[in-house]
Amino acid sequence: MTARTLFHRRALPLAVALACSAQLASAQAPSAQPPKDAPKEAPKSAPPATTPPPAARAAPTAAPAAKPGPGKPEQIEVTGTRSVNSERRDASASKIIITRDDIEQYGDSNLGDVMRRLPGVTTGGRPGRPGPPRMRGMGGGFTQILINGERIPPGFSIEQITPDMVERIEILRAPTAETGARAIAGTINVILREALRQRANDIRGGVLNERGKLSPEISVSRNDKIGETGTYNVSISSRLQDQLTDNESRTIYRNLAGNVTLDQNATSRQDEDRKGLFLTSRFQWRLGPGEQFSFQPFYVNNKSNNFSEGRLNQTIGSTPAQYATSRTDSDFAFNVARFMTMLNKRLDESTTYELRGGGGQFSSQRNSLTEQFNTAGARTLTQYSEGDAKDRSFNIAGKINRRWGEGHNFATGFEWEQAKRTENAITVLNGVRQLADFGEGLDVKTKRQAFFIQDEWDPSPKVSTSAGLRWEGIETTSDLAANPVKNKSSVWSPLAHMVYRFSEANGQIGRDQVRVSLTQSYRPPSTQDLVSRPQLNTLFPVPGPNTTVSADRAGNPNLKPETAHGIDIAYENYLDKGGVVSVNLFHREIKNLIRTVTELETVSWATSPRYVARPQNLGGAKTTGLEFDAKFSLIEIDAALPAVNVKANASFYASKVEDVPGPNNRIADQGKMNLNLGADYKIRGTPLSVGANVSYTPGYDLRVERDQFQTNNTKRQADAYVLWNITSGARLRFTLSNISPKNSETTNLYVVPDGTQSITSTGKSYMAGALRFEMKL
Repeated sequence: MTARTLFHRRALPLAVALACSAQLASAQAPSAQPPKDAPKEAPKSAPPATTPPPAARAAPTAAPAAKPGPGKPEQIEVTGTRSVNSERRDASASKIIITRDDIEQYGDSNLGDVMRRLPGVTTGGRPGRPGPPRMRGMGGGFTQILINGERIPPGFSIEQITPDMVERIEILRAPTAETGARAIAGTINVILREALRQRANDIRGGVLNERGKLSPEISVSRNDKIGETGTYNVSISSRLQDQLTDNESRTIYRNLAGNVTLDQNATSRQDEDRKGLFLTSRFQWRLGPGEQFSFQPFYVNNKSNNFSEGRLNQTIGSTPAQYATSRTDSDFAFNVARFMTMLNKRLDESTTYELRGGGGQFSSQRNSLTEQFNTAGARTLTQYSEGDAKDRSFNIAGKINRRWGEGHNFATGFEWEQAKRTENAITVLNGVRQLADFGEGLDVKTKRQAFFIQDEWDPSPKVSTSAGLRWEGIETTSDLAANPVKNKSSVWSPLAHMVYRFSEANGQIGRDQVRVSLTQSYRPPSTQDLVSRPQLNTLFPVPGPNTTVSADRAGNPNLKPETAHGIDIAYENYLDKGGVVSVNLFHREIKNLIRTVTELETVSWATSPRYVARPQNLGGAKTTGLEFDAKFSLIEIDAALPAVNVKANASFYASKVEDVPGPNNRIADQGKMNLNLGADYKIRGTPLSVGANVSYTPGYDLRVERDQFQTNNTKRQADAYVLWNITSGARLRFTLSNISPKNSETTNLYVVPDGTQSITSTGKSYMAGALRFEMKL
């Protein structure tokens, strides 16, 4: 019997059995119930992956404070840490909350730098230049990214958000029916700045220095009231970025005897100038107890110019190198304009409903000119390309919550979303139009619908449960003759969670608890994976042949969604003074794993067969991991120790792709482990605070497919800061990031009929220093 069959037959029914057993125990064991005079459970807060009701923040005196529910002791001391720990402890599914203090601690100018220090989160890219975040080391879209509880709009990336615009970050290790099941690895929810009732103005300005290039930035945020019931926040951030990037790659071909037949070394330097503007705002009105209306628009504008020069040096080869020198001049610009709105209303004392809606547009324009020259300086290649893309999307959602029985909180809702992407692209190589048969345009429509039911229930002071069922369907279509796409899929996702709280020696509910989650999640193929329009490699121009290390890229309209069965088991220990230590074990079994495979194909855009990299469904995969995170002060261990605040997290992973022979047949981008260790300390008797953090991911080998192998070197990064609190409302922060920089290096090796072909890519890494002034008015 396979592990997947065992999961279907035992693990999923166990979720229902747990809930039924808890209900039976509640009915048959009076000792498990709270005394009759004990306070009833307060209504549960907003769902784990959405913003807590802003009205509670805007007007904390509008209603009496809710009494604690069974097994959830009332907190006497109300501080940020305690509040965050209470929310984490009471959540139905595992949730880690990163506060604004944590986000701004190192003065990062990029949200990606913040992400890489978070528990269970890694980023692609080289040290100092973070890429998209991913949970549990799993790249390729396994992580669900939300903004204010909603999926990010097409074409948008959270790295485009500046940390100054973010209120907090929520990390959910297991999906729920309400937050969405498109989260095989987990969910990262970015909450933008919220409106506070008191008047406040924040002004922040700074400058980053990397390799002598200065990148200044400034942000302004304002909170105030609108009449008696309204509040608002308006935040704007602007940045000028100037940076140099050096890259190097070495290509080596060997014959069957192991002799080198080609050895090329390519170097390039890119000089980029970028201008960015980010504006976000939130307007909200309290309509009554537990009722509110909010409207939140945001806008992003980014323009960049890139100029790069390169050299290609060939020491071994039977034919001359493709070029000796090259240069590329390109411009790129994009705009994002979007709004989100939400209405919360109460039908009666036990029933509320929520309506949400949003819409917006992403647009981009690009053009580039690439020229290559031989050793005599004569031009051998000229390629010009230009294009524009536009994504328009709209979504609506509704939800009804009802408290019923003893401790039940039932929710049901729907989601509907429609997106349309249009794209026009032209490429001219040496005066010849490329891909003329595919046309200039791309027109793809995507429709998504979802429905869910979910019930959260506390059958006793020691036990909390949550069970839900979600259906989601996605249809992607394109009627263009050159790029036809019709891909339709739907998935049912049952999900169940349980929390068990231990008792202390005196019989009271303690701070320690265990979580168990049984989930079914999935990942649909992206629009870019489905569209078959190719991207041509210019090192070996068409119509001739190319090589495995210089393959063309194209989509696959026949992809199926990946689905995964999962289990998470966590132990959480909450310390006396606000610290927390947790250990989490997870396992995922994935079906229809999507991976890019490079194969030799007969193609319509060339007279010779060419190597093409396309995404394909390979079959099954498994991944298991152990995650540890801790946040505490040393004085919680021993009062005689200095008051050093410690933040640490470590993750260990193992995975196996069934249709790829071993060893090292791991899930793509997933290393064996990653580690973060940070500490900060406020120097007594002075206005100074200091802190440092070290990130470490050891190198690892990966077998991508039967004839492709990959080696990744060790990644490490160290950061440190000094904070000077000049006054209660002004402070100066100095940060050093990527101290002792280490280059990133990746080698891809392909086995071909006449030997091997390999390319080693090196991304240079540099230390940067930043100075930021922060003022509250």
